[in-house]
Amino acid sequence: MKIVTLVENTSANNAFIAEHGLCLYIETENHKLLSDTGQTDAVLKNADTLGIDLSLVDTVILSHGHYDHAGGILPLASRNKTADIYMQKSAAEPHFNLERYNGIDPKILDLPNLHLLDGDLKIDDELFIFTGIKGTKCRPEGNKKLLCLKNGKKVPDDFRHEQCLVITQNGKHYLISGCAHNGILNILECYKNIFGNNPDYVISGFHMMKRDGKYTSEEKSIISQTAKELSKMNTVFYSGHCTGIPAFEIMKDIMGEQLFAIHSGEEIKLI
Repeated sequence: MKIVTLVENTSANNAFIAEHGLCLYIETENHKLLSDTGQTDAVLKNADTLGIDLSLVDTVILSHGHYDHAGGILPLASRNKTADIYMQKSAAEPHFNLERYNGIDPKILDLPNLHLLDGDLKIDDELFIFTGIKGTKCRPEGNKKLLCLKNGKKVPDDFRHEQCLVITQNGKHYLISGCAHNGILNILECYKNIFGNNPDYVISGFHMMKRDGKYTSEEKSIISQTAKELSKMNTVFYSGHCTGIPAFEIMKDIMGEQLFAIHSGEEIKLI
């Protein structure tokens, strides 16, 4: 299986655009797919630099209803009019970062190949989408600024619009998330309830970034506790985007060769 980070906050080198967003290009035996699409048309430009033909993509999975994961969908649609796009229907609802609109472009809802889901979906023997993540263990502190609308009022987001992709390939399971807003430990617990064990690989942001880089002792404790729990699993993790470099470094110190960083333009080397 081939996985390339098309868009991420950092780049492998100056040939690739880095932006606050995430997009993974994945080739399986039966699919060419995108997990998220980044914030802008950077997905197109980075794909062109790599020689990846996005017109051949057959499936797009939107992890949740935020602009930095959905912003490349409309640019992609100008080049590829046949790919099936899967998102939870609640991802189409308005979302905010305090007062700033943080949701998707409503024009996405007019695309003819859009599938609005209400819960889990088995696409085929390779691709499975799950949602309905419960639990509050080590949920990211950054969620406190993120809001949704209920009865016309802004309230804390419950992230029911978040979904995760599981790819089964050659007896291995790959769990793909966007930001793990529900908390990566809670996502993995939900995964285990469905599949009975832990995945072989996880690729996800952990939503631990702070723009000022100043973490409280409580925030550092959550980061460390998360890393310690992940280190107990027989799983390899790849992370970037909303994890943030300081948080990644704290986790890397604990997890060692169980955790790797991803960058725009770089193929993920699965160990």
